[in-house]
Amino acid sequence: MTLTDRVLNRTLLRRQHLLRRSGLSVPQMCDHLVGLQAQDVTPPFIGLFGRIADFDPAAVSQGLTARSLVRITLMRATIHLVTPPDALRIAPHVQPELEKIPFRRGFNGGAMVGLDPEEVRARGERALGAEPTPAAELRIRAAAAYPDRDPGPVVQTWLYQLPVLQTPPRGRWRDNSRPTWSRVESWLGEPLRPGYPLAELVLRYLYAFGPASTMDIQTWSKLVGIKEAVLQLGDRVRTYTDERGRTLYDPADAELADPDLPAPVRFLGWYDNVYLSHRDRRRIVPDGAAPPLRHMAAQVAPILVDGFLAGIYKVVTDRDRARLRISPLRAWTPAERDEVEAEGSALLAFLEPERERSTEILPAGADLRG
Repeated sequence: MTLTDRVLNRTLLRRQHLLRRSGLSVPQMCDHLVGLQAQDVTPPFIGLFGRIADFDPAAVSQGLTARSLVRITLMRATIHLVTPPDALRIAPHVQPELEKIPFRRGFNGGAMVGLDPEEVRARGERALGAEPTPAAELRIRAAAAYPDRDPGPVVQTWLYQLPVLQTPPRGRWRDNSRPTWSRVESWLGEPLRPGYPLAELVLRYLYAFGPASTMDIQTWSKLVGIKEAVLQLGDRVRTYTDERGRTLYDPADAELADPDLPAPVRFLGWYDNVYLSHRDRRRIVPDGAAPPLRHMAAQVAPILVDGFLAGIYKVVTDRDRARLRISPLRAWTPAERDEVEAEGSALLAFLEPERERSTEILPAGADLRG
């Protein structure tokens, strides 16, 4: 059976809870989505605002403080907001790939080349210890351990070599504090769980992002052994093809969405996984182009109109004002424009309730920084 891009689009949006806001709790949503991309502090709050009805951002802050949610480096070597069980069972899959990064010549201009990885790891274990350690303190300890090296890459190496997570206050609502790091096992009081099958992780990806190809799964996870994991699933998955003839896998009991379902306007956070987790992005990006990461680094983020990328936005603030600046990527109908303004105003009120607010729709290609 061949699936059109529109069927894939509506199926993806439904599984991502972007067609209708859900009644799931924050931990339940994180579990279903296998985490929310949280490289910066604000995006997971935007992602949850668009997915959960009556979302209260305090739920994230309370979860991080109570250790029912954690911020940890997982898929694609980026920070994700996940539940503790996922931190403990996904980290063993990711850790071997993370540990390869620091001693490559491309890592910080070869800053760690020539050092013994095991000796660096041992010093990192002593530097981190059993208690949460601020990033600034880690730099001091790195400088003492390696006075002839730049402490920044040394600290980053330790954070790749050792299973660690970010502890509060960073990550709480409106708290962009510098990171404080802790060993995963000491923070959660449990050992890592290395026995979690990769095939189960792949199946969960498909429930949240499928149908998808093995290259899509690899793009999301940056893990090896994806083809073998899919084969292990056997009759728990079924296959389709897309419009370009690629084989797509999906859980055998998962339903496809009606391509004619209406899709409301949704503002995504920069780096949202729904936008980054497929090799072939034509199910959500009309031309399939790779996401403009340089824009995301400047906190420019996507807008979905009729389910597909059709605009970008940025929130610009000063002491008293918050402006939502929007740039279309195609012509919008009057109804679409009204819906973009309404959803954007609701998001801005959520993000900046105490500032004077305004929403501006600019010409395509306009500078969103203002």
